[in-house]
Amino acid sequence: MKDSPAVADAAALLIARVAARVREARRSKGMPRRELSELSGVSPRYLAQLEAGEGNISIALLQRIATALDLRIEALMSESAAWDSDLQRVVTLYRQAPATVQDEVRRVLAVQNPAALRASRICLTGLRGAGKSTLGKLAGETLGLPFVELNSEIETQTAMPLSEVMALYGEDGYRALEAEALARVIERHDRMILAVAGGIVAGEQTYARLIERFHTIWIRTSPAEHMQRVRAQGDLRPMQGNPAAMQQLRGLLEARAPAYEKASAQVNTSNRTVSSSLNDLLAVIASKRFLEVPGA
Repeated sequence: MKDSPAVADAAALLIARVAARVREARRSKGMPRRELSELSGVSPRYLAQLEAGEGNISIALLQRIATALDLRIEALMSESAAWDSDLQRVVTLYRQAPATVQDEVRRVLAVQNPAALRASRICLTGLRGAGKSTLGKLAGETLGLPFVELNSEIETQTAMPLSEVMALYGEDGYRALEAEALARVIERHDRMILAVAGGIVAGEQTYARLIERFHTIWIRTSPAEHMQRVRAQGDLRPMQGNPAAMQQLRGLLEARAPAYEKASAQVNTSNRTVSSSLNDLLAVIASKRFLEVPGA
Protein backbone atom coordinates (compact mmCIF):
# COMPACT_ATOMS: atom_id res chain seq x y z
CA MET A 1 0.00 0.00 0.00
CA LYS A 2 1.38 3.38 -0.98
CA ASP A 3 1.84 5.99 1.75
CA SER A 4 -0.29 9.12 1.59
CA PRO A 5 1.47 12.38 0.63
CA ALA A 6 1.25 13.60 4.26
CA VAL A 7 2.90 10.46 5.59
CA ALA A 8 5.60 10.59 2.93
CA ASP A 9 6.32 14.23 3.71
CA ALA A 10 6.57 13.52 7.45
CA ALA A 11 8.98 10.66 6.80
CA ALA A 12 11.13 12.85 4.55
CA LEU A 13 11.26 15.57 7.23
CA LEU A 14 12.29 13.03 9.87
CA ILE A 15 15.09 11.66 7.66
CA ALA A 16 16.33 15.20 6.96
CA ARG A 17 16.20 16.09 10.68
CA VAL A 18 18.16 12.99 11.69
CA ALA A 19 20.70 13.65 8.94
CA ALA A 20 21.30 17.22 10.07
CA ARG A 21 21.58 16.34 13.75
CA VAL A 22 23.99 13.45 13.25
CA ARG A 23 26.13 15.64 11.01
CA GLU A 24 26.13 18.60 13.41
CA ALA A 25 26.71 16.43 16.50
CA ARG A 26 29.67 14.69 14.90
CA ARG A 27 31.24 17.94 13.75
CA SER A 28 30.72 19.69 17.10
CA LYS A 29 32.72 16.92 18.75
CA GLY A 30 35.47 17.17 16.14
CA MET A 31 34.88 13.51 15.31
CA PRO A 32 35.84 12.25 11.83
CA ARG A 33 33.28 10.04 10.16
CA ARG A 34 35.65 7.08 10.31
CA GLU A 35 35.96 7.43 14.09
CA LEU A 36 32.17 7.49 14.44
CA SER A 37 32.07 4.40 12.25
CA GLU A 38 34.50 2.58 14.51
CA LEU A 39 32.61 3.56 17.68
CA SER A 40 29.16 2.73 16.33
CA GLY A 41 29.92 -0.20 14.06
CA VAL A 42 28.14 1.55 11.18
CA SER A 43 30.12 1.73 7.92
CA PRO A 44 31.54 5.11 6.78
CA ARG A 45 29.64 4.79 3.50
CA TYR A 46 26.33 4.27 5.31
CA LEU A 47 27.10 7.22 7.61
CA ALA A 48 27.81 9.40 4.59
CA GLN A 49 24.45 8.45 3.09
CA LEU A 50 22.71 9.07 6.41
CA GLU A 51 24.23 12.54 6.84
CA ALA A 52 23.23 13.39 3.29
CA GLY A 53 19.65 12.42 4.00
CA GLU A 54 19.77 9.59 1.48
CA GLY A 55 19.37 6.63 3.82
CA ASN A 56 16.46 5.28 5.86
CA ILE A 57 18.24 4.02 8.97
CA SER A 58 16.84 1.45 11.37
CA ILE A 59 16.19 2.33 15.02
CA ALA A 60 18.81 -0.20 16.15
CA LEU A 61 21.56 1.40 14.04
CA LEU A 62 20.49 4.92 15.02
CA GLN A 63 20.72 3.93 18.69
CA ARG A 64 24.30 2.77 18.13
CA ILE A 65 25.15 6.09 16.49
CA ALA A 66 23.50 8.07 19.30
CA THR A 67 25.47 6.10 21.90
CA ALA A 68 28.72 6.73 20.04
CA LEU A 69 27.91 10.45 20.03
CA ASP A 70 27.02 10.32 23.75
CA LEU A 71 23.45 11.36 22.98
CA ARG A 72 20.01 10.05 23.76
CA ILE A 73 18.34 8.79 20.60
CA GLU A 74 15.45 11.25 21.00
CA ALA A 75 17.93 14.13 20.62
CA LEU A 76 18.40 12.98 17.02
CA MET A 77 14.72 12.41 16.28
CA SER A 78 12.47 14.64 18.36
CA GLU A 79 11.03 17.67 16.62
CA SER A 80 11.52 19.82 19.74
CA ALA A 81 15.03 18.64 20.57
CA ALA A 82 17.02 21.13 18.52
CA TRP A 83 20.75 20.41 18.61
CA ASP A 84 22.84 22.74 20.75
CA SER A 85 26.50 21.77 20.96
CA ASP A 86 27.18 23.97 24.00
CA LEU A 87 24.26 22.45 25.85
CA GLN A 88 25.39 18.95 24.97
CA ARG A 89 28.89 19.67 26.24
CA VAL A 90 27.43 20.90 29.52
CA VAL A 91 25.29 17.78 29.82
CA THR A 92 28.28 15.54 29.18
CA LEU A 93 30.44 17.36 31.72
CA TYR A 94 27.63 17.24 34.29
CA ARG A 95 27.20 13.49 33.89
CA GLN A 96 30.93 12.95 34.36
CA ALA A 97 31.25 15.25 37.39
CA PRO A 98 31.35 13.95 40.97
CA ALA A 99 28.20 14.20 43.08
CA THR A 100 29.48 17.24 44.98
CA VAL A 101 29.96 19.19 41.76
CA GLN A 102 26.55 18.11 40.42
CA ASP A 103 24.96 19.31 43.66
CA GLU A 104 26.69 22.69 43.36
CA VAL A 105 25.55 23.04 39.73
CA ARG A 106 21.95 22.37 40.76
CA ARG A 107 22.26 24.89 43.59
CA VAL A 108 23.58 27.63 41.29
CA LEU A 109 20.97 26.99 38.62
CA ALA A 110 18.19 26.96 41.20
CA VAL A 111 18.83 30.65 41.91
CA GLN A 112 16.74 31.26 38.81
CA ASN A 113 13.94 29.06 40.15
CA PRO A 114 14.41 28.16 43.84
CA ALA A 115 11.23 26.09 43.96
CA ALA A 116 12.67 23.63 41.44
CA LEU A 117 15.43 22.59 43.85
CA ARG A 118 12.87 21.87 46.56
CA ALA A 119 10.98 19.49 44.27
CA SER A 120 7.97 18.19 46.25
CA ARG A 121 9.80 17.83 49.55
CA ILE A 122 8.17 19.20 52.69
CA CYS A 123 9.90 19.57 56.05
CA LEU A 124 8.29 20.22 59.43
CA THR A 125 10.45 22.22 61.83
CA GLY A 126 10.00 23.53 65.36
CA LEU A 127 10.56 22.63 68.99
CA ARG A 128 9.81 19.22 70.39
CA GLY A 129 6.18 18.79 71.41
CA ALA A 130 4.68 20.97 68.68
CA GLY A 131 3.31 17.93 66.81
CA LYS A 132 5.78 17.44 63.96
CA SER A 133 5.92 13.65 64.15
CA THR A 134 2.19 13.13 64.61
CA LEU A 135 1.18 15.55 61.86
CA GLY A 136 3.96 14.47 59.51
CA LYS A 137 2.94 10.83 59.69
CA LEU A 138 -0.77 11.59 59.21
CA ALA A 139 -0.12 14.02 56.35
CA GLY A 140 2.11 11.47 54.65
CA GLU A 141 -0.61 8.84 54.86
CA THR A 142 -3.23 11.28 53.55
CA LEU A 143 -1.11 12.53 50.65
CA GLY A 144 0.56 9.24 49.79
CA LEU A 145 4.03 10.55 50.63
CA PRO A 146 6.82 8.81 52.55
CA PHE A 147 7.32 10.24 56.04
CA VAL A 148 10.81 10.28 57.53
CA GLU A 149 12.09 11.50 60.89
CA LEU A 150 15.67 12.65 60.52
CA ASN A 151 16.66 11.34 63.95
CA SER A 152 15.35 7.90 62.97
CA GLU A 153 17.53 8.07 59.87
CA ILE A 154 20.53 8.79 62.10
CA GLU A 155 19.65 5.87 64.39
CA THR A 156 19.34 3.54 61.42
CA GLN A 157 22.65 4.64 59.96
CA THR A 158 24.55 4.33 63.25
CA ALA A 159 22.64 1.24 64.47
CA MET A 160 22.20 2.77 67.93
CA PRO A 161 19.55 4.81 69.76
CA LEU A 162 19.87 8.59 69.75
CA SER A 163 20.87 8.69 73.43
CA GLU A 164 23.90 6.52 72.66
CA VAL A 165 24.70 8.58 69.55
CA MET A 166 24.81 11.73 71.70
CA ALA A 167 26.87 10.02 74.41
CA LEU A 168 29.38 8.60 71.92
CA TYR A 169 29.69 11.42 69.38
CA GLY A 170 28.78 14.50 71.43
CA GLU A 171 27.00 17.57 70.10
CA ASP A 172 29.46 18.28 67.27
CA GLY A 173 29.47 14.66 66.11
CA TYR A 174 25.70 14.54 66.18
CA ARG A 175 25.47 17.68 64.03
CA ALA A 176 27.81 16.08 61.48
CA LEU A 177 25.63 12.95 61.38
CA GLU A 178 22.57 15.16 61.04
CA ALA A 179 24.04 16.90 57.99
CA GLU A 180 24.93 13.56 56.41
CA ALA A 181 21.44 12.18 57.09
CA LEU A 182 19.87 15.23 55.47
CA ALA A 183 22.01 14.76 52.36
CA ARG A 184 20.90 11.12 52.12
CA VAL A 185 17.18 11.86 52.28
CA ILE A 186 17.54 14.64 49.71
CA GLU A 187 19.27 12.21 47.36
CA ARG A 188 16.69 9.51 48.01
CA HIS A 189 13.42 11.45 47.82
CA ASP A 190 11.94 14.05 45.48
CA ARG A 191 8.55 13.73 47.20
CA MET A 192 8.38 13.31 50.96
CA ILE A 193 7.52 14.78 54.35
CA LEU A 194 10.43 15.13 56.75
CA ALA A 195 10.41 15.97 60.46
CA VAL A 196 13.62 17.35 61.96
CA ALA A 197 14.79 17.96 65.51
CA GLY A 198 14.22 21.46 66.83
CA GLY A 199 17.94 22.02 67.29
CA ILE A 200 18.79 21.62 63.61
CA VAL A 201 18.91 25.41 63.43
CA ALA A 202 22.14 25.24 65.45
CA GLY A 203 23.94 23.91 62.37
CA GLU A 204 23.94 27.00 60.18
CA GLN A 205 24.98 25.26 56.95
CA THR A 206 22.69 22.29 57.52
CA TYR A 207 19.71 24.52 58.21
CA ALA A 208 20.49 26.66 55.15
CA ARG A 209 20.49 23.53 53.02
CA LEU A 210 17.22 22.42 54.58
CA ILE A 211 15.60 25.74 53.69
CA GLU A 212 17.05 25.50 50.18
CA ARG A 213 15.96 21.93 49.44
CA PHE A 214 12.60 21.71 51.24
CA HIS A 215 9.35 23.61 51.49
CA THR A 216 9.62 24.20 55.24
CA ILE A 217 6.69 24.59 57.63
CA TRP A 218 7.17 25.75 61.22
CA ILE A 219 4.91 23.68 63.46
CA ARG A 220 4.48 25.84 66.54
CA THR A 221 2.52 25.97 69.78
CA SER A 222 2.64 27.75 73.13
CA PRO A 223 5.46 27.05 75.63
CA ALA A 224 2.91 25.54 78.04
CA GLU A 225 1.67 23.08 75.42
CA HIS A 226 5.23 22.23 74.39
CA MET A 227 5.94 21.25 77.99
CA GLN A 228 2.64 19.45 78.49
CA ARG A 229 3.02 17.32 75.36
CA VAL A 230 6.61 16.34 76.13
CA ARG A 231 5.56 15.22 79.62
CA ALA A 232 2.58 13.35 78.14
CA GLN A 233 5.07 11.37 76.09
CA GLY A 234 6.54 10.12 79.37
CA ASP A 235 9.55 12.41 79.53
CA LEU A 236 9.54 14.16 82.92
CA ARG A 237 13.03 15.62 82.54
CA PRO A 238 11.94 19.10 81.41
CA MET A 239 10.36 19.81 84.81
CA GLN A 240 12.00 17.38 87.20
CA GLY A 241 14.15 19.18 89.77
CA ASN A 242 14.18 22.34 87.67
CA PRO A 243 11.68 25.01 88.73
CA ALA A 244 13.06 27.34 86.05
CA ALA A 245 12.35 24.89 83.21
CA MET A 246 9.43 26.86 81.81
CA GLN A 247 11.44 30.07 81.72
CA GLN A 248 14.26 28.22 79.97
CA LEU A 249 11.84 26.84 77.42
CA ARG A 250 10.49 30.32 76.72
CA GLY A 251 14.03 31.58 76.29
CA LEU A 252 14.89 28.74 73.89
CA LEU A 253 11.79 29.38 71.82
CA GLU A 254 12.52 33.09 71.70
CA ALA A 255 16.13 32.47 70.64
CA ARG A 256 15.20 30.06 67.87
CA ALA A 257 12.14 31.91 66.57
CA PRO A 258 14.10 34.03 64.03
CA ALA A 259 15.47 30.83 62.45
CA TYR A 260 12.09 29.08 62.47
CA GLU A 261 10.51 32.15 60.87
CA LYS A 262 12.61 31.53 57.77
CA ALA A 263 10.21 28.69 56.97
CA SER A 264 7.93 29.02 53.97
CA ALA A 265 4.81 28.69 56.13
CA GLN A 266 3.59 28.16 59.70
CA VAL A 267 0.94 26.03 61.39
CA ASN A 268 -0.03 26.86 64.96
CA THR A 269 -1.25 23.79 66.86
CA SER A 270 -1.98 25.60 70.12
CA ASN A 271 -5.43 24.70 71.49
CA ARG A 272 -6.15 22.65 68.36
CA THR A 273 -7.10 19.01 68.07
CA VAL A 274 -4.91 16.71 66.00
CA SER A 275 -7.55 16.49 63.25
CA SER A 276 -7.90 20.29 63.12
CA SER A 277 -4.14 20.78 63.00
CA LEU A 278 -3.88 18.16 60.25
CA ASN A 279 -6.49 20.01 58.22
CA ASP A 280 -4.55 23.25 58.74
CA LEU A 281 -1.35 21.58 57.55
CA LEU A 282 -2.99 20.07 54.48
CA ALA A 283 -4.57 23.44 53.64
CA VAL A 284 -1.16 25.15 53.79
CA ILE A 285 0.42 22.50 51.57
CA ALA A 286 -2.38 22.91 49.03
CA SER A 287 -2.53 26.72 49.09
CA LYS A 288 1.24 27.07 48.78
CA ARG A 289 1.32 24.43 46.02
CA PHE A 290 4.21 22.63 47.68
CA LEU A 291 3.51 19.39 45.83
CA GLU A 292 3.35 20.91 42.36
CA VAL A 293 6.32 20.22 40.12
CA PRO A 294 7.82 23.56 38.93
CA GLY A 295 7.59 23.97 35.19
CA ALA A 296 5.33 20.94 34.74
